[in-house]
Amino acid sequence: MYIVVSYDIADDKRRNKVMNELKNYGTHVQYSVFECDLSSTQVREMKMKLRKLIKQSEDSIRYYFLCKGCR
Repeated sequence: MYIVVSYDIADDKRRNKVMNELKNYGTHVQYSVFECDLSSTQVREMKMKLRKLIKQSEDSIRYYFLCKGCR
């Protein structure tokens, strides 16, 4: 699956943790955007790990799934 991940994290410390975790899954293409090409298992793992790093009441992580034709 090809996924674009964008995030808006209020706290610098949490933002850095999210960015460092995303480096394990994809390419950092803009300040708060990563592009990832992952299996469904890797997607679940990534989402679970990121969910543990953020404060859901303050932070946002968005996942955009793109088909091959949309790339």
